[in-house]
Amino acid sequence: MAKKVADQLVEMLVEAGVKRIYAVTGDSLNPVNDAIRRDGRIQWIHVRHEEAGAYAAKADAQMAGIGCCAGSSGPGHVHLVNGLYDAHRERAPVIAIASTIFTDKLGIENFQETNPQKLFDDCSSYCHMANTPKQFATMMQTALQNSLSGNGVSVVGLPGDVANDDASDIVSSTEVYKPQASLHPSAEQTDQLVNLINENKKICLFAGMGAKDAREDLVTLAQKLKAPVAYTYRAKMEIQKDNPNEIGMTGLLGLKSAYEAMHDADLLIMLGTDFPYSSFLPEKVTTVQVERRAERIGRRAKVGLGIQGDVEPTIEALLKNVDEKEDGAYQTKHCEIYGEVKKRLQTHVKAKGNADRIQPEYVAALINDIADDDAIFTVDTGMSAVWASKYLHAKSGRSMLGSFNHGSMANAMPMAIGAALAQPDRQTVAFCGDGGISMLLGDVATISQYQLPIKLVVFNNRSLGMVKLEMNVAGYEDWQTDMHNPDFATLAESMNIKGITARKPDEVESALDELFNTEGPALLSVFTDDEALAMPPRLDFDQVKGYSKFMSKKLMDGDFDEILQLVKKDLGYLKDSL
Repeated sequence: MAKKVADQLVEMLVEAGVKRIYAVTGDSLNPVNDAIRRDGRIQWIHVRHEEAGAYAAKADAQMAGIGCCAGSSGPGHVHLVNGLYDAHRERAPVIAIASTIFTDKLGIENFQETNPQKLFDDCSSYCHMANTPKQFATMMQTALQNSLSGNGVSVVGLPGDVANDDASDIVSSTEVYKPQASLHPSAEQTDQLVNLINENKKICLFAGMGAKDAREDLVTLAQKLKAPVAYTYRAKMEIQKDNPNEIGMTGLLGLKSAYEAMHDADLLIMLGTDFPYSSFLPEKVTTVQVERRAERIGRRAKVGLGIQGDVEPTIEALLKNVDEKEDGAYQTKHCEIYGEVKKRLQTHVKAKGNADRIQPEYVAALINDIADDDAIFTVDTGMSAVWASKYLHAKSGRSMLGSFNHGSMANAMPMAIGAALAQPDRQTVAFCGDGGISMLLGDVATISQYQLPIKLVVFNNRSLGMVKLEMNVAGYEDWQTDMHNPDFATLAESMNIKGITARKPDEVESALDELFNTEGPALLSVFTDDEALAMPPRLDFDQVKGYSKFMSKKLMDGDFDEILQLVKKDLGYLKDSL
C-alpha cells in the first residue's frame, strides 16, 4: 500500500519526539487515527472533550518537550481553541492537527466548514492549511520546527481527502532541529548593569520562568549581593527550591514580604519575567529587565535599563564583575518579614474550620506535608490556586502547572492527564475548584479509562469562590456564584475511581492518607469554607472603597451576624495585606 499523507504525518511526529496524541476521532480525522493505529509508536489518548485534550497536550509538552492534540472537522477542532490559547501564552511546544472537510467542499458554507487559519491565528505562532500532499510535507516540518524553537503552538489544517492522498516526496529536510543557542547580553549592557549594582545598596531580585535554568547561579548572586529573591507564581517551584534568600511571590496571589521588599529596594532586577500585574511593581525604584525576547522589555514595568539576553549567561557575567555587598541589613529585614508572614499563614491552618466549612489552608498545608518531594501539582485558576500558591512548597524537585498567563478555569484535571502520562514515575496531584472540575467533568472518565494514578483534590466550597470575592471587593453583592454540586465522590466511584469525602476537619488527615495510599486514580471532595479569603499584598484604593461599600450595604440591610463573621475572618488577612 502506498504511503499516505496521514502515514507521513505520523512518521514526522515520531521523529520530532511525540509520544501521545490527545483527540476525539471522527470523519476527517479518521485517516490519521488509522495511520497511528497501524504505526503503533504513538499512543492515542481518547479524551472526552478536545479542550481537555489541548490542556493535556500543553502539560505533556511542558513535562516532556513536545505535545500533540487534534480535532476533527468544524466543532471538533473549534473545541481546541481555549487549551491552545493557554499553551501559546506560555510558549509550550504543542502541535495541533485541525482536520477539516474535503478540499472540494471548502468555501461554500458546507456542513462543519470552518476556516482554520482565521480560527487559530491568535492562539498560535504558525497556522496554515495544507491543501495538497506537497504542501503538507513542508508545512508540517515548518510547524514542528516552529514549536520546538520556542515559539509555542503550531497548527496544521488538514483536509480529510489530503490526509488520505498518497504522500509526496519531500524536497526539504524532514529532520527537526532543536536549537540550543544561548543569548548573551552585550558587553556594554553588562557593564551598565554592573555599575548600577555597584552604585546601589539595596538590591532585590525578581525571577520568572526565564530564570529556571539559572537557579543555582541566582542563589549565589543573591548571597553575593545580599539580595532577597522574589518570584512569579509560574516560577515558584523552580526558584524557591534550596533558596535561603527567597521571600515569596508578589501580585494578586502574592505576599506582603515580596511586595514590600521590591518597593523598599534601590534597584530591582527582573530576571526572565514579563510580570503581568504592573500595579504591583514599584514605580520609584530603578528597574532593570533581563529578557531574551526584547519586545517584552518595558511593556509592563517602568524600566531604567533593558537587557536582551538569557538569564544564565547574564548572571554568570555579573558574578565575575560585581562587588560583593558588605551590608546585609536590607536582605535580613525582608527575609525576617517573610518569616513572620509564613507564621501568620499558619494561623489559618491551625484554625482547621468547622463541619462543611473546613479551612482550605489546612487542607493545602497537609497536602504539602504528605505529597512526594518530587510531585507534579496542577492548579485550577481561582481559589484553589490561591491555596496552592501559599501552602505548597518546592522541596527537592516539585513542579507546578497551571493556566498562569491565560487564566482559564477547568485546567487542573486535564493538565494532570498530560503530566501523568509524560512523567509516569512521579506523583501527580490536581488542585481542582468545584467550578473548574465541573466544567470538564467528562474527562474524569479519561483518567479512569487509562487508570492514571492521579490524585484529584476538589476544594468543594459550593461557589465560584474567586468570582464571589471579586464581586464583594468591588462593592457588588455576589449573585449567580452558587454551585449546586453533585456528590463528586459517588460520581468518581461510578467511573471506577476511588471516591472519598471529608466534611469535618478531623476527617481530612485520614481522607488524605487514603487518597495518597490508593494505588490508582482517586478523588477527594473536601467541603471547604466558601468565605475563606485571599487578599493581595496591597489593596488599591478602589478595592478598599468597594469593600467598604459592600459592608455598608450589609449594615443597612441589618445583616449584623454576617458582618461579625466576615470581619472576624477578614482581620487576619488584612493584617497580612496592609
